[in-house]
Amino acid sequence: MTIDWTSYPCTDFYDELMGAPGQARDGGAALADDLAALGIEELTARQEAAEMSIKEMGITFTVYSEEGGTIDRSWPFDVIPRVIPEQEWRRVEAGLKQRVQALNLFIDDLYHGQKIVKDKVFPKQVLAKSVNFRPQCVGVDPPLGIWAHICGSDLVRDSDGTIYVLEDNLRVPSGVSYMLENRLVTKRVLPELFDHYAPLPVDDYPSQLFDTLAALSPRPAEYPEVVVLTPGIYNSAYFEHSYLAQQMGAELVEGRDLFVDSDDCCYMRTVDGPARVDVIYRRVDDLFLDPEAFRPDSALGVPGLMRAWKAGNVALANAPGAGVADDKVVYAFVPEIIKYYLDQDPIIPNVPTYRCMEADALEYVIAHIAELVVKPANESGGYGMLVGPAATQAERDKFVALVKKDPRNYIAQPTLAISTVPTVIKQSVEPRHVDLRPFILSADRQQVTMGGLTRVALRKGSLVVNSSQGGGSKDTWIVPDAGGDGPAQSQAQSQAQSQAQG
Repeated sequence: MTIDWTSYPCTDFYDELMGAPGQARDGGAALADDLAALGIEELTARQEAAEMSIKEMGITFTVYSEEGGTIDRSWPFDVIPRVIPEQEWRRVEAGLKQRVQALNLFIDDLYHGQKIVKDKVFPKQVLAKSVNFRPQCVGVDPPLGIWAHICGSDLVRDSDGTIYVLEDNLRVPSGVSYMLENRLVTKRVLPELFDHYAPLPVDDYPSQLFDTLAALSPRPAEYPEVVVLTPGIYNSAYFEHSYLAQQMGAELVEGRDLFVDSDDCCYMRTVDGPARVDVIYRRVDDLFLDPEAFRPDSALGVPGLMRAWKAGNVALANAPGAGVADDKVVYAFVPEIIKYYLDQDPIIPNVPTYRCMEADALEYVIAHIAELVVKPANESGGYGMLVGPAATQAERDKFVALVKKDPRNYIAQPTLAISTVPTVIKQSVEPRHVDLRPFILSADRQQVTMGGLTRVALRKGSLVVNSSQGGGSKDTWIVPDAGGDGPAQSQAQSQAQSQAQG
């Protein structure tokens, strides 16, 4: 049975593939025609093949159970890719570079002169209550003045087609390994799609990441000693830690594999004796990084690591303290931050946001909580927030009390009608909501992944895309503007015309 795009429901939300029933958007016509030609039975078989391939390849993620244990699950993946025209993507790319440049200047300022606070552009009370501001980092000058070397910013598209930044992840952003694996799986199970498309490559990310890290090395060397510091096998992102280390040709280490000697240099224990480490791509949170500087009970970190970093003998990516900008209340000030440091307007806007710390905004949020999404400043993964329209009155009342108790800790946003993408659901193709997490690398230059990790809410009507809460992912294709159009476009459009004439 062929896929009938004229009956595909794409009018309630902005659909990334179909602009109207039977009419594909720019760059998507060949994909729509290829999927229709395959038919739903064959597409379902390819979906099953993708799931088997993911199991065979060992692509997993870890969730934490209510009993306190961990469960490894196969990575949830949908075979229908998301297509974005290159012309549109280049604007997004420029906006992401602009945003991260301003955020790095902001972080550096907070740990030095705090001019933005003194000029009353950024409120002093927001900084005073920041749980991720690290006094231990005050006065430190990281290599190249960069604090957030790897950033993952989450993007959504509203019903009118506008792309917004939903949040920024600057501590230890994860997901890029799944972006790479999604492309490999798509090539394996749907190779014929690449006859009509040449999506811009993503497989150069590991080399780009290595070059970014190598640029931070305190010692001039063609191949500095770069390691990936992981909390261990029980961490939810351990697959990614091991994957990236392998792809970069770097050592995967835990805290017990490293030590700081009396010369304030960091060394790795090897069978041939100590080997000096130049750069650490750390996937351990600040507070567990060094028991001398932060939590003394941490068994995950390296005693003395902050001393070595401050002395300039080892580089840390991301730098400790970068999480001060990974705060949803700080997010609400990013347009002002961009204007202050770059004297530019944001290329990509924020989602309209109410800062509950402001009296007028607080009053509005309380009065309209049934219409809003309310988020705490430092939760992640879709946890700890209230989706007003889907909440019970008791849940809304509880959040009103929480917001009143600590207004600085909350922001609120309208419930966006975020875009959809066709998704294989049992024996049919149905629209499901998606977001997008591109990754931005910053060192001696900036680079943005060609697309990113598209996350999809597999449950009907759900807006929660996180894999730990029932979400999945898709391959993301940035396609040259001429790609995918031509003869194949007429097939999808003629289908709609025949339906109208009939």
